[in-house]
Amino acid sequence: MYGKKLLFIATLSIGFCFNAIAQKSINLFNGKDLTGWHADVPGKDKNPDTAASFVVRDGKLVSMGDPRGHLITDAVYSDYRLEVQYRFAGKPGNCGVLVHVSTPRVLYKMFPKSLEVQMQHLDAGDFWCIEEDITVPNMEERRGLKAEWSINKKNGRRIKNLTDDSEKPLGEWNTMRIECLKDKVRVWVNGVLVNDGYNCTAEKGQIALQAEGSEVEFKKLQLTPIKKLSN
Repeated sequence: MYGKKLLFIATLSIGFCFNAIAQKSINLFNGKDLTGWHADVPGKDKNPDTAASFVVRDGKLVSMGDPRGHLITDAVYSDYRLEVQYRFAGKPGNCGVLVHVSTPRVLYKMFPKSLEVQMQHLDAGDFWCIEEDITVPNMEERRGLKAEWSINKKNGRRIKNLTDDSEKPLGEWNTMRIECLKDKVRVWVNGVLVNDGYNCTAEKGQIALQAEGSEVEFKKLQLTPIKKLSN
């Protein structure tokens, strides 16, 4: 456990150094291997020989869906635009991009502390609060009764997106753009603004992709430092 804490502190330092010097876009996925990432798959604790949840196939990063877990950047990032191109490779299902990732396995001994930007088919752009929180306009309309809001229970963690008509037909590539600046997180899907949050309880962290039951292909994961949000 002590070793893991040291690794996490070292990771934070790497991320801060990156943000201090970065002036242009970088590709988080190099198209060849998973350099710069590490997987956290709880099922491998008991069975290290379990098949990989994340692989590189034909130049694409693929979340196999199972065993469930997360692929997490080694570095920490803040104040950036993340452009993700993805598609469901088989049946439509669930996946997500997690921003401001920190402590692993804080929810259900699986999900890291973070804010999830949902990629589930027909729900792309929802926010899911995972021990972090965020505010959007019309909160009760989009999150439910205030008394039921939560960051660590089954209900009250989902904040619905602004429209469910932004995704392309199955098999086609979607582009998700996530902008994180200070305490704000703004999301577009295929050029449509689908969520716009503020007062986020975190302003920096690692970035993660989910393995959550469905095979998903990624061909672009490009990060660009920003000083203001796009309109």
